[in-house]
Amino acid sequence: MDPVHGAMVSAAYLAEVSGRPFDEICGVRGIPDDAVRPGIARLVENGLMKGGRNTLTSLGRDSIRVVLAGGVFDIIHPGHIHTLESARNLGDLLVVVVATDDTALRMKKRRPLHNQDQRRILVESLRMVDLCLVGHEGDMFKTVGVIRPDIVALGYDQAHHEKYIADGCRRINPRIQVARLQSPVPDISSSKIEAEYGESIHGI
Repeated sequence: MDPVHGAMVSAAYLAEVSGRPFDEICGVRGIPDDAVRPGIARLVENGLMKGGRNTLTSLGRDSIRVVLAGGVFDIIHPGHIHTLESARNLGDLLVVVVATDDTALRMKKRRPLHNQDQRRILVESLRMVDLCLVGHEGDMFKTVGVIRPDIVALGYDQAHHEKYIADGCRRINPRIQVARLQSPVPDISSSKIEAEYGESIHGI
């Protein structure tokens, strides 16, 4: 598959998952306007896309490898960057899910400094992230069902029990793999940053 057609397959997947217009995502991903219509025709001809709907067939979806990573991402630090880069290297697209504010409160025992929408925007601005979504409240597997990843990547410091995650994902799709990333452990964390600079951060 040539790069333009590959980018269009990725754009169709991202449009379906995010609900954003296909043409808009093609533009963001640098696909020339004059390449879109003939590209769709070629992908439909090859059985990768459904004509008239700009959505992928099963064959089209199977042609890309989607990685899912998740977390709170309240204060982005080098550990997050290492983790997300490692996750991105496992596939063709990286979709990141940020925890809702209530989930973050339960996980961290504190309110996040940035609300869920701000954290989504911050994470999606990172170059290795193709799409960032806010997770479902109380059920991570609903999010997995929407994204339909090939790989779920767990960070070095995420306490999730791998077997629990693997079993839940495989109930959705037996082909989903769970990978524990071996990213370098940084000397800093969001909690340490807030503990050290908490008063000045909250005083801004």
